[in-house]
Amino acid sequence: MPHSEHEGPLVKRQKLNSVARPKPSASQQSRIFAPYRTIGLVSPTAVPFTSVPLGNTTFQVTTSVGRSLQTYDLKRGLNLVFMTRPQTPSNITATCAWKQKVFAAWGDSREGSAQGIWVFQRGKKVDELPVPSDLREPIKQIIIFGSWLVACAVTRIEVWKTTTLEHYTTLFTMASKKHDNELTGGICTMPTYLNKIFAGRRNGWVEIWNISTGKLIYTILPPSPNYGAVTCMQPTPALSLMAISYSGGPLVIHNVLTDKRMLEVNAGTEDEPVTSISFRTDGAGAGQDGRKDGVMATATESGGDITFWDLNQGGRIMGVLRSAHNPPTQEGPTVRGGVSKIEFLAGQPVIVTSGRDNSLKTWIFDETPFSPIPRILHTRSGHAAPVTCLQFLPSDFEGAEAGNKWLLSGGKDRSLWGWSLRRDGQSTELSQGNIRKKAKKVGILDSSALSRGPTTTLDDLKAPEITCIACSLNRDGGMGALPGKQMLWQKSLSKDQKKTVNAEISSMTGWESVVTAHKDDPYVRTWFWGRKRAGRWAFRTGDAANVSAVAMSPCGTFAVVGSAEGGIDMFNLQSGLHRQRFPSKLTPAQARQLKMLQLKQADTVVQLQARSATGFAPGTGKHKQAITGIVVDSMNKYVISCSLDGKVKFWEFLTGNLLEEISWAPMTGITDCRYHAANDLIAFSCDDNSIRVVDIETKQTIREFWGCDGKINDFIFSSDGRWIVAASQDAIIRVWDLPTGHLIDAIRLERPCTALAFSATGEYLAATTEGELGVNIWNNKTLFAHVPTRQISEDSIRQIAGPTASGEGGEGLLEAAYEDEASQEDEDVTPPTLDQLSSDMMTLSLVPRSRWQTLLHLDLIKQRNKPKEAPKAPEKAPFFLPSATSAGTSNMDVTQSTTDQDQSQSRITRFDRNRAEQAFTSKLQLGAASSDYAEFVEHLKSLSPATADLELRSLTASDNDESNELLHFIRAMTSRLVARRDYELTQAWMAVFLRLHFDMILESDTLMSALAEWKKHQAEECNRLDNLVSYCGGVVSFLRSPRT
Repeated sequence: MPHSEHEGPLVKRQKLNSVARPKPSASQQSRIFAPYRTIGLVSPTAVPFTSVPLGNTTFQVTTSVGRSLQTYDLKRGLNLVFMTRPQTPSNITATCAWKQKVFAAWGDSREGSAQGIWVFQRGKKVDELPVPSDLREPIKQIIIFGSWLVACAVTRIEVWKTTTLEHYTTLFTMASKKHDNELTGGICTMPTYLNKIFAGRRNGWVEIWNISTGKLIYTILPPSPNYGAVTCMQPTPALSLMAISYSGGPLVIHNVLTDKRMLEVNAGTEDEPVTSISFRTDGAGAGQDGRKDGVMATATESGGDITFWDLNQGGRIMGVLRSAHNPPTQEGPTVRGGVSKIEFLAGQPVIVTSGRDNSLKTWIFDETPFSPIPRILHTRSGHAAPVTCLQFLPSDFEGAEAGNKWLLSGGKDRSLWGWSLRRDGQSTELSQGNIRKKAKKVGILDSSALSRGPTTTLDDLKAPEITCIACSLNRDGGMGALPGKQMLWQKSLSKDQKKTVNAEISSMTGWESVVTAHKDDPYVRTWFWGRKRAGRWAFRTGDAANVSAVAMSPCGTFAVVGSAEGGIDMFNLQSGLHRQRFPSKLTPAQARQLKMLQLKQADTVVQLQARSATGFAPGTGKHKQAITGIVVDSMNKYVISCSLDGKVKFWEFLTGNLLEEISWAPMTGITDCRYHAANDLIAFSCDDNSIRVVDIETKQTIREFWGCDGKINDFIFSSDGRWIVAASQDAIIRVWDLPTGHLIDAIRLERPCTALAFSATGEYLAATTEGELGVNIWNNKTLFAHVPTRQISEDSIRQIAGPTASGEGGEGLLEAAYEDEASQEDEDVTPPTLDQLSSDMMTLSLVPRSRWQTLLHLDLIKQRNKPKEAPKAPEKAPFFLPSATSAGTSNMDVTQSTTDQDQSQSRITRFDRNRAEQAFTSKLQLGAASSDYAEFVEHLKSLSPATADLELRSLTASDNDESNELLHFIRAMTSRLVARRDYELTQAWMAVFLRLHFDMILESDTLMSALAEWKKHQAEECNRLDNLVSYCGGVVSFLRSPRT
C-alpha cells in the first residue's frame, strides 16, 4: 500500500538531514564570554569582487573577507544581504558569481593547507567541486561561460562542466625557461569565440586554448620582448578586440582575428603597471560632450587612482579619479591600499571599484554639465589599517543610545569610525571635512599632477593616527548641534578674533561630545557625535609637547589634556577657552606668599600648620614624565592623573591644586588607568605587568593582580565593576574577580589583543587583534547563566577560536541562553538550600505577594465582580432564523440538559470539596497532637485565596479543647511567630481569621487566653524589628552625613 493508515497519535519525526553544530568542550571555550561576530570587514583581501545582474532591476556584488563571502545589493545602496556559512577551511583565493550561485576557491597547497571549490547560494553551501588530486597550486581566478567552468592556477588551467560539476580536463602551459609559463595575466574569454579561452603568461605571450578539445590553437606574441609579463586582459565591446596590459607599462588593444595591434597607450609604468581594465557599455561618456562610445578605465594595485580613457582618435586621457582608494603608503603593509578591481556595470553609467583599503565603492557619471570624472554613489568601507583604540559610546541623560548600540574605534589609517551593533548599514566614518576639496586647493587632484606623480595623498590631509578616545553625551545636541557651517579644528583664537559661535546658541543646541588624542601631535581634536563630523576646536597642550592622554568630565563640558612632558591642561568645550592648568599657574600675590612661607620654615608653628594642611603648596607637584592616564571623577571634584614617573596625583578640579599623591616610584611606572564611577575605584596598569586597584575615598590599594606575561596592552572594568578584563602581549585576555581577587577566566588567542571595550549594559565585549582590520565582538554569558568565581590556574588556559565575520561558531544572546546545561561547568561546592538562614532572623515566605493580598480583600473583589443587572432575554430574532416556538423549545431543552448535567456532576464536586476540607482539618488536628504545625502551614500556603477563605470560614469551635479548631489555628499562628517564619502570611491569615470569628472568640475564655499569648509574641517581634530598622537607619544617616 502506498499510503497506510496510522492508528494512534503521530510521533514527531527526527530531522536527519540537519547539520548538528558541534559543541565545544569546556577546555575550548570561555566560561564568561561567547564569540559573536566580527564587524568592520568589507573587502580586506586582494581577492577581486564579483558581480552578477539580477534581472533588469539590480546588481549583486560579492566580496571576500578571508574565509567567507559577503554579498551586497546595489539597488539597496550596497546593503549587506548575505554572509556565507560555513566558513572555508582556508582563505578564499578566487570568486565568481553566476546566476544565483557564487563559486569560491580556497586553500594553498604550498602552505600546507587543503584546497577546494565550494558553491554557495543565498549564503549557504549547496555543493562542492571535485579537485584533481595532483593540484598543488592555488586557484587565483574563476570564469564561467557557456557550459564550462574554468579555473586558473599558477601554471595550469582546470575545466569543469557547469551542468554536472564534474571535472573535465586540465590544461598545462609549457615553459621554455624557468617560471615563464606562469599565468600572470590570468584568463579571459571573447564573445562569439566558442569554447576558447585566452591565457596571459609571464613571458608576454597570450595563448588561445580550445577547452573542448584541450588543444593550444594560437599564441599572440607581444610587440616587443621588453614589454614584460602580461598583467591583465579584458575583451572590448567591439568584436575580436582585446585589451592587453604588460608589466612594462604599455596597454595594447589587439585584434585577435587578424593578430594586429590596433592601438597602444602608455597606461602605466614599470612600478605601477595596469592590473584592472574595464569598458563602458552604455554607449556614452566619450567625446567633448560625453555622447560618444569608447570609454576605458584602468587601475593598478600599486596606486589608488583610476584613469579614464577616450579611445577615439588614437586614445587620450579624459580624466583621473584621484585617490578613489587609499594608495599603498610608505609604512608598508600596515596601512593597506591600492585598487584591486574596477568594473563598469553592463549598460549602466556606473563603475564599481574595490580596494585593499577595505572598501567597496560605486561611482556614477551623471553630472551636468558633462564631467569625465564620476561622483561617488555608494560606499561601504571600514578601517584600512589595524584598529588601535576602542570606546563604547556611553548613554546620554535620556538613555537614547542605550549604552551598547554604538562602538567608536580609531585606527592607524587616521580615521574615526562609529559602528552600529544593531544594523551594519548605520555604521559610518566621522567626517573630517571635504578632503577632496582641500586636495584640489593644494593641487593633488589637478590633471597636471599626473606627470609628476602623486606626492601627497588624500590621507595626508587627515588628522594623525588616533591613540586615545574620550566621550560624554550629556551635552551632545544630536543632528541639530550648532547648525550651519563652522571652521573645523581651529588651533588658536587671537584676542581680537571674535568667537565664531555665540555661547547662547551652543548652550541651546549642544556642542562637541568626543575628544581624541593623536600620535606625535600636540593638538587634541573635538568631534560632533550627533552630526558625525569634526568639531570646532583643536586644543594645544600648554607646554607644546605631544599629547599623551585625554579625558572628558562626566558633565560633557570640559576636556582635560595630558602631555608627554607632564603638563595637564583643561579646556571648555563650549567656548574653546583654556580654563585651568594642573598644577595651577601662580599669580604674583600667590608667588610672594609662597616665598614668605619658605622663609618662615624655621618657625615651628608654621610647620605644624603645614602638616595639618595638604602638604603641597599651590603651583607645585607637576609630573616629571609623560602623562599616561587622566580621570575626572563623577562629581567634578577631583582630577586624577598618573605618569611614567610612578606617581598618582589627586588634583582639585576648581583650583588646580595638588591634594594628595600616591608614589610607587622607583619600583614601577604607570602606563594607563581606568575609572569605574559606580564603585569609585580606579585601576592602574604598571610596567611591571601588574594591575593595582585604588579606592579613591581612602587612597588605599585594595587589590593587586599579577600574571600577565608581557606588556599590558589594554584593560577595562566590567559594566558592574566586579571584573577587570586585561589583554597582554602574551595573546591572553584575563578576567579577574574584584571581590575575591581570583582569576576566573582566560582566553588565549592566536595573536595579541591590542584594545578592549565593555558596553555599558554588560552585553558585549569588543576586542581588536594585532594586525587585523575588524573588531571582534563577544557576548557576556553571565547575563543568562551562572558563572562560578572559582580561581583557575595559568596551566588550564587553552587557545580559543575567536569571532568570525560570518558569525559562524558564535552565539547570540538567545542561542547561548538556551545552551545545554550539561555543557556548563559545575562548581565543586553546591550551596545548600535553606528555608531560614538563622533563627534570629525574621523570614518572609516565598508565596507571591498577590496571593495573600487577594485574601485580605476577597470580599471587596467578590462585590466588584457581581453583575450589575440580571440577565435579560434576547431580543426578537430576525425573520430568517427559526420560529420562536422551536427556538424556545430548544433553549428549554438545553437548559434542562445543563441542569441534569450539573446534578450528575454535583456528587463529584461535593466529594472533591469534602476531601479538601478533610485534608485541611486532618492536618490541623495532627499538628495539634504533635505540637508541630509545619505541615498544616505548608498545606495552607498551597491553597488559592478563595479556597483559603473558605477553609477559614469553615473552622468550628467546641467546648473540648482537643476538637476546638479555632484554638488550634491560633496556636498554629503563634508557633510561626515564635519560629520567626512566614511573617507576612501570618499577619494576613490572622487578619482574616479575626474578621470572621471575632464574636465567637469574645465568648470563649480559652480562645481569649490563646489570643493574648499570640498578641504578646506579636508585640515582642514588632518592637524588635522596629529597633533593628531604627538602628540601621541611624547608621546609614551617619555615614551619609557630610560632616563625617
